[in-house]
Amino acid sequence: MSGGPPQHISLPSISRQSPAELGGPGSVLLRQRRDHAELDGLMNAWLAAGADAPSRDRLWRDFVRLVFSHAFAEETVLWPVLRRVAPDGEELTRRVEEEHQAVNDLLARVEADKGDPRRAEWIEEAFRLVREDIRDEEDLLLPRLRAALDDRRLRRVGAVWEAVRLAAPTRPHPAVSRRPPGNALAGVPLSGFDRLRDLIAVDSPTGRRAALALAALASGVAVTAWARRTARRRGSR
Repeated sequence: MSGGPPQHISLPSISRQSPAELGGPGSVLLRQRRDHAELDGLMNAWLAAGADAPSRDRLWRDFVRLVFSHAFAEETVLWPVLRRVAPDGEELTRRVEEEHQAVNDLLARVEADKGDPRRAEWIEEAFRLVREDIRDEEDLLLPRLRAALDDRRLRRVGAVWEAVRLAAPTRPHPAVSRRPPGNALAGVPLSGFDRLRDLIAVDSPTGRRAALALAALASGVAVTAWARRTARRRGSR
């Protein structure tokens, strides 16, 4: 890994680059952009649905789950790498962590006060914050990873990112640290708790068993990957 590009150089947004330019299939940049597009679609669908549309609750649940699993994978895998390779990585990741915390706090309020008449207003504010976060990541943070990492490293980081994302918490937890190791240590048990609550939305007994098995398997993969990365870092010091 290099020291990253000088701070004054403007880098192209990943939103305007081809899959090949972003490292090819499996690259963490493509995985990030995929999630961003899905979040955008969920927000647009929720806004387009009528206030009493039954689909709104499902769209909201899907949005919340993706927001938190995606952010957890970023904070556990991506931002520590960015702080190592970019001279302004500390400043940039602190800014996006503050955005994540604001979204977490707001979504916790929405989940806690479901009968509040301001709920739709809070949700639309959460959407605004998420869109701002996506712009910052695609225009400022992720281009620095592209400049610092070759295609092979982007794909390796992408594999770890995906494993952690699959085992991440899916509900708001405002008190949890935004940085490892605190977020990783708290995130695994919270993930299990969140996914047990998520099973309520799975209709069949077979579906519930499959979802629980998947969550347990993903948690094991994520913890193993995180432990190996930590051991390698310590061994290289």
